[in-house]
Amino acid sequence: MSVQSCAEIVQKGDEDRFRATMAAPVAAREVLFPIHAFCLEVAKAPWVTQEAMIAEMRLQFWRDVLQEKIDGKAPRAHEVAGPLAAVLDTASAQALDATVTARQWDIYRDPHDDAAALRTYLHNSYAIPMHLASRLLGAPETAAKALNALGYAGGLARYLMAIPGLQSAGRIPLVDGRPEAVSEMAKEALEQGRWGAQQLGKLGKAARAPMIDAVLLLPVLKQAAKDPSAVLHGRLGQGPARKSLRLAVASQSPSWTFF
Repeated sequence: MSVQSCAEIVQKGDEDRFRATMAAPVAAREVLFPIHAFCLEVAKAPWVTQEAMIAEMRLQFWRDVLQEKIDGKAPRAHEVAGPLAAVLDTASAQALDATVTARQWDIYRDPHDDAAALRTYLHNSYAIPMHLASRLLGAPETAAKALNALGYAGGLARYLMAIPGLQSAGRIPLVDGRPEAVSEMAKEALEQGRWGAQQLGKLGKAARAPMIDAVLLLPVLKQAAKDPSAVLHGRLGQGPARKSLRLAVASQSPSWTFF
């Protein structure tokens, strides 16, 4: 059990997030890889079985892992649970329970109740883990609003790219699927994300490293705002060359004001 095992899980499950993490300072990677691996394992839990009860049990496993950290117990022998417990504090473990709970939506076929429910899902599943990672790496409490704004933007971008797959799996991902509604949602998130990126450019490299993934996704929101039909038809995304260029700039620049 080591951070290396977590890094291998992230590399296999999410190449973009792996590359963004490898662009972070070494000390930040030690925190990020266990948290990313946790997020991937939790996100995967509802999709590895068609039995809702089994999926719920898989999520409960991660609730138990977090509770053991909260209770001060030794972590169980698991390739992610051990490294995760080593980097979390009690407050972080408590916060991540909401990330596990958010993934219950993926088990069932009910739509989100409303736009606020979708936003909460994105905040809990994506923004919370990145926010707490930044805090563990030195981000001050005064950065919370910016972290949440950029986290929401990154979460929505990933969600929009996943919509064709969610629909194929029988889910109803959008509260309002009209092109104009999708465009407006993407535009609003893009504005929030840009503001958050500008604010976080003031932080040190380690503290803002968890948000590299989100800042790299801002062009996806721009694309969705301009062409919402690309969401439903699976045309969102960036080419490898553009991804690499933006990653190099985001990881080395002392400011994110131009994103």
